[in-house]
Amino acid sequence: MRQQIFNRTALLTGLETLQRFEETRIIIFGIGGVGSWTAETLVRSGFTKLTIVDADRIAISNINRQLPASISSVGQVKVEIMKQRLLDINPQAEIKAIHDFYNKDSQGRYDLESFDYIVDAIDSLTDKALLILNATQAVDRTLGSAHPVKFFSSMGAALKIDPSRIAVAEFWKVKGCPLAAALRRKFKKSGEYPLRKFKCVYSDELVSNHPDSILMEDNSGALNYNKASTNGAFMHITATFGITLASLIIRDIMSHS
Repeated sequence: MRQQIFNRTALLTGLETLQRFEETRIIIFGIGGVGSWTAETLVRSGFTKLTIVDADRIAISNINRQLPASISSVGQVKVEIMKQRLLDINPQAEIKAIHDFYNKDSQGRYDLESFDYIVDAIDSLTDKALLILNATQAVDRTLGSAHPVKFFSSMGAALKIDPSRIAVAEFWKVKGCPLAAALRRKFKKSGEYPLRKFKCVYSDELVSNHPDSILMEDNSGALNYNKASTNGAFMHITATFGITLASLIIRDIMSHS
């Protein structure tokens, strides 16, 4: 069955690289509009060792853009629904679902150095900054020497319409993204900086919520992560962000094969 599922992948990667996909350990923080698509892309590409982390339950407002969200799944734990979906794609995958926040109180529960790749798809500015600081310090000591764990991050995917403007850049070179700018200000104010450079998926496009948004109230029950306001988002943008994050891992492994 494995050969049948991943035949089209192996035609591009070769069997040795496909084996590397299967052995690669990945943790994804945030399984929403971006991270859910990252997880599915990886499993459909042959990756089998995924840990997915998210504290949210599925809200009706998630349906327009988040992979595990449907009418029948509203109210259920997001990572559990996602785990079921991923195992339905590949029953031999090892999917660990953690219903939890990543923040200053929980950070000690995560051994970042036990992974080959860390993916950040967190919404909260404070928690995102914390993960960036910790992830850029993580090293994989199983290789016999201090080897940095690869880290990729998603910047803001809301208030965008044109997927052709989605790009990848090193964090300090990201332009036109309010979230990246807010993170840089936070690091400069605190005096704590990421230990090393890392790539981000971002877009320099910035549109505004429709004037009708003042008439709309979000009573969906979704976590708002202390946001001052809720911004509009399209699936064709968030999914492209998530798929691009997955492609960074795929291309990184293939470039070293």
